[in-house]
Amino acid sequence: MQDAGPELSPEERRVLERKLKKERKKEEKKRLQEAGVTVAQAPPARRSGAELALDYLCGWAQKHASWRFQKTRQTWLLLHMYDRDKVPDEHFSTLLAYLEGLKGRARELTVQKAEALMQELDAAGVDAAPVGKAGRLRQVLQLLSCSPGDGGGHCRQRAALSLSTH
Repeated sequence: MQDAGPELSPEERRVLERKLKKERKKEEKKRLQEAGVTVAQAPPARRSGAELALDYLCGWAQKHASWRFQKTRQTWLLLHMYDRDKVPDEHFSTLLAYLEGLKGRARELTVQKAEALMQELDAAGVDAAPVGKAGRLRQVLQLLSCSPGDGGGHCRQRAALSLSTH
């Protein structure tokens, strides 16, 4: 690397280093192509947020010793729980059980958001509301409207009744 000199700030030095690294990488790739070596561009297989969140939920349900709370996974689940494409029906009952243990601000915000979404759906009219989303909203609201200390059994029964009647 060339002498960057003391007049460069740390940010300018980082930018220059990145630029030089990029140029070196480009030259290396060009040299390999000229030599006839093909460079395989296989990006590392990354799992989607949906897969990771659903695995997190399944790990919680199976009470794995390796399971531990992950805020990003919980946040993803809370953001997408009304979407059947992202949280399939076979995982929704597990998600409801998970939500029973939701506490504090996460519980409050989830209830507030669910109430706001339900008001939007009511204002839009019954015909405009996706049936699955409205049903899920009702279940979540009924479940989280129960107090966290009642054991959840009564709330689960009410949520299940709500689903069967709507």
